[in-house]
Amino acid sequence: MRLDKFLKVSRLIKRRTLAKEVAEQGRITINGAIAKASSNVKVGDELTIQFGQKKVTVKITDLKETTRKEEATNLYEVIKEERIETESLER
Repeated sequence: MRLDKFLKVSRLIKRRTLAKEVAEQGRITINGAIAKASSNVKVGDELTIQFGQKKVTVKITDLKETTRKEEATNLYEVIKEERIETESLER
């Protein structure tokens, strides 16, 4: 399954076009390698996504073409969620 479609179906990112933009900015990795929106994902892959000040690492546990909102979180398991500290330029 394509990365952008998985992100939309799993609701990690709400829209496929937004998932594509985030991937083009180099803010998504699959198993440590920078990913494109067209990259294929499979069960067992680890995705790391940078959302602004937050970095989330998830492991893909299932792939489905469509899913209900309540079941979307069953497609992945959150491994790590961390805030990215920004250094202040003021002193």
